[in-house]
Amino acid sequence: MAAIPTQRETAGRARGHAALPGSPLAPGSARALVRAALADAPVAPRLVDDAMAVVSELVTNAVVHAGTEISLDWCLEDGGTFLVEVGDQHPARPPRDATAGEPSYDTLEYGRGLRLVGALAESWGVTYRTGAKSVWARLPRGGSEPRAGAQDALEVAEVLAPQSQRTDSDRDWLGRGALSFLAEASDLLAGQLDENLVTALTGQLIVPRLADWCAVWLEDEASARGGSYDGPARVWHASENRIEELRRTLEKEPPLPGDGVGFGPSPYPWPGDALGAQGADGTALAYRLVAGGRPLGTLVIGRCGLARFPDEITGLVEDLGRRVALAIGAARQYARQATISAILQRGLLPGAVAEIPGMSSALVYEPCDKSGPSGDFYDLFPAGDGRWCFAIGDVQGKGPEAAVVIGLARPWLRLLAREGYRVADVLDRLNQLLLDDATEAADAAARALVAVDGRGEGPQTRFLSLLYGELIPYEGGVRCTLASAGHPLPLVLGPDGTVRTAARPQTLLGVVEDETYTSETLDLGPGDSLLCVTDGVTERRRGPHQFDDSDGLATALASCAGLTADEIAERIRHLVHTFGEAPPEDDLALLVLQAE
Repeated sequence: MAAIPTQRETAGRARGHAALPGSPLAPGSARALVRAALADAPVAPRLVDDAMAVVSELVTNAVVHAGTEISLDWCLEDGGTFLVEVGDQHPARPPRDATAGEPSYDTLEYGRGLRLVGALAESWGVTYRTGAKSVWARLPRGGSEPRAGAQDALEVAEVLAPQSQRTDSDRDWLGRGALSFLAEASDLLAGQLDENLVTALTGQLIVPRLADWCAVWLEDEASARGGSYDGPARVWHASENRIEELRRTLEKEPPLPGDGVGFGPSPYPWPGDALGAQGADGTALAYRLVAGGRPLGTLVIGRCGLARFPDEITGLVEDLGRRVALAIGAARQYARQATISAILQRGLLPGAVAEIPGMSSALVYEPCDKSGPSGDFYDLFPAGDGRWCFAIGDVQGKGPEAAVVIGLARPWLRLLAREGYRVADVLDRLNQLLLDDATEAADAAARALVAVDGRGEGPQTRFLSLLYGELIPYEGGVRCTLASAGHPLPLVLGPDGTVRTAARPQTLLGVVEDETYTSETLDLGPGDSLLCVTDGVTERRRGPHQFDDSDGLATALASCAGLTADEIAERIRHLVHTFGEAPPEDDLALLVLQAE
């Protein structure tokens, strides 16, 4: 097949290209892109439905079998036919069902595969290129015609969701509903980050549309190694008053977990006693939920009054089970990352803020991303010899890289302060430490790259803005020595409402070799308040404007005359939040130190 056209665009043609990550979110993103492209195009609704189903299946295949970045191209041709091509970076892995009658990857673990594409497309195929492979499909103008087997699927749908009467349009929708069901289910599941919610949605998707009841067991590492299930994580029945009794019965007959990935559904004992007189007989099937080759659990479905499930339903549930497994895997990965991030965050911040004789303090700390380490940090600690030190800083970036820098900087600040180094000397040494550490890290990374493919990269500098100071209480006030390295300058609020800047700007830490920093000293008298903030305060946006435009922070602080440290901190926080309509998009930290 020739590549999707990229030259002249014909009037009325919908055409586009996108690169998608090889993740469970890719099918939903692909559907949204193509649906938007066809929204204003003069095409039949049936073609739109077919396009959604085909795009979803092709992208899902690429995610499952390749996991690389995926390319998506689509085009509505002049004749009204729709052409779509999905590529990945694993040319050595042929798609399943690529050649009828020949061995393929169409194991039951992966459901119907490209059979759905073949049923809807007037033509389709596989194109191999150097270092890549793509699967394409051309859908006829107006959508596909009813195929052999569609009537069987319709009859199954009617058994599963009986109604007294159906119009022809209802029957057509039901016959095609199975094709769009997976696309809608994928959208619903892909956005969930809680595995318990995924299992709850699974029950709602299956019952009563595909079965009278279903249950989901989730495996942990112990059960995957051959242990036993504790019980089903979710039990769903079309009749709510049967759920608890069914749960008790299923707990006595758990499916057998294990390391094997399974090969399609297997029979499951019928829990007739729990289903009452109408459930005396029926059939139940167990599906292993597998993602990335790892078993995550088991899905069991049951239908009363059937000797066996029709093939159309077993295939549909297999495809749904694959998507459920991907959603559970993604939710678990998110949970693991969130746990690691929370542990990191706790380790990067002080357990308690020190109390300073003759001073009161107040802190506001609001990381923007609650699931990852923040780039902002603070500290307030005793340094010995009647000295207390404080710091408020902001690392370039967020996440693990920021955590590395904070994990390096905060302990060194404490160590250098307690060793007796003064403010400017602490910044000098911390600056050199960051430069040395960044160079060593970059050299190690470069050596690793050279060992792999002969490439290397230069040193990667780690930037840190920091406001650091030393406090020495004395009778009648507090002497404050401080320095700002690329950080928003601190402000001093007097009891009379006057506001003045308390330091001068200097270079970021970790940028310039052998930079020499200087400090400044001031006395804080009773009622004087020192305000230290990160750029999440000064750069809070409202359209093109920032909070600190035209000395906005100084103006806000001046309105806090006569307030306590806690009241000042809360008022500034409130003013920052209400400055813009949308929630803050950056971490926010502020520290108020008030002489008593």
